[in-house]
Amino acid sequence: MMKKTLIASALVGLFAATAVNATEETAELRKVIAEQQKVLEKLERRLDETEEKLEATADSVDSSSSNSLFGNTTIGGYGELHYNNYEDKDAKVDFHRFVLFFGHEFSDSVRFFSEFELEHSLAGNGDDKPGEVELEQAYVEVDINEDFTSKVGLFLVPVGIINETHEPPTFYGVERNPVEKNIIPATWWEAGAALNYKVAGGIALDAAITSGLKVDENYSIRGGRQKVANASAENLAYTGRIKYTAIPGLELAATLQYQTDVTQSAHGVDTAEATLFETHAIYQVQDFSVRALYARWDIDGQEAKDLGRDEQTGWYVEPSYKFNEKIGVFARYAEYDNNAGNSESTTVESSSLGINYYIHEKVVLKADIEELGGAKDSQGFNLGFGYQF
Repeated sequence: MMKKTLIASALVGLFAATAVNATEETAELRKVIAEQQKVLEKLERRLDETEEKLEATADSVDSSSSNSLFGNTTIGGYGELHYNNYEDKDAKVDFHRFVLFFGHEFSDSVRFFSEFELEHSLAGNGDDKPGEVELEQAYVEVDINEDFTSKVGLFLVPVGIINETHEPPTFYGVERNPVEKNIIPATWWEAGAALNYKVAGGIALDAAITSGLKVDENYSIRGGRQKVANASAENLAYTGRIKYTAIPGLELAATLQYQTDVTQSAHGVDTAEATLFETHAIYQVQDFSVRALYARWDIDGQEAKDLGRDEQTGWYVEPSYKFNEKIGVFARYAEYDNNAGNSESTTVESSSLGINYYIHEKVVLKADIEELGGAKDSQGFNLGFGYQF
């Protein structure tokens, strides 16, 4: 009996001690939990304050962007440096073009675009400087609906391959091809209004009413560009183009322009109607591509006929192959004749081979060799550098 009493007393004492220890440990744990709870509450308050500050900053940025004049404004540009060395001319180096683009989106359907250019690095007022400062584009484009887009202002004529897309990384050769330069003549811009209609099946139609060329008594097409600088507008030009792009890698297009008087009724020069027809094809299969273009002017007038300039024609074929992202090569054969209406051999023949090395997708080094035959007999090489952004 005594033993049972002792054992019971010992157990009671053990449980009591355990309970005391458990109570102390529980109290300690409660203290730790309470302290951690306070820390968590502080962290939550800080997170709430930080989130409020971030939201306020975001609202401020959004408000500033939407109210700022420059919130939807974009800037871009391109440039090209050329070195030309031909046996019948002095070698020359020229920063041919420095161009800046400025655009602004007024809304989802109304936007502005402009192109400002300095040619040949230096332009002066009456100082016989070689360069020009030019405004090549400045127009507002409006989406009427999903199929119709209109533009008004100063813009590039919808004709040829390089007239609308002529940034250096987009074409082969240091210089632009001679057919589009001398016959079309790129780069060619006018002032007026235009409409683009996207027809089902990958067909697009363009129509434009613009200012036109003003040739002198020599009927030089390239020299007839007025560049919308106090340009004579006695006779407007009417341009239409159809383009087909439904098949991947293929572009087919044809342009027709008519001008009632390409002399703009200039004093001492006969009135002369003029029609330009241009058609081209671009086809790309993986790394191989080919471009082909034909252009022809028909000018009505006895003076133009006497000079042999009532017909002015040109064409070229240009295959190219891109080995990888860095290196592409091309060959081009071209013929053009600004005096095709006469019986003499005035056709200029051009054969070119060259390479493009892309430092970056939009930065390119170029080199090509060219041999001229027919009405011109020369050969030489060109080196170039170009970029766009």
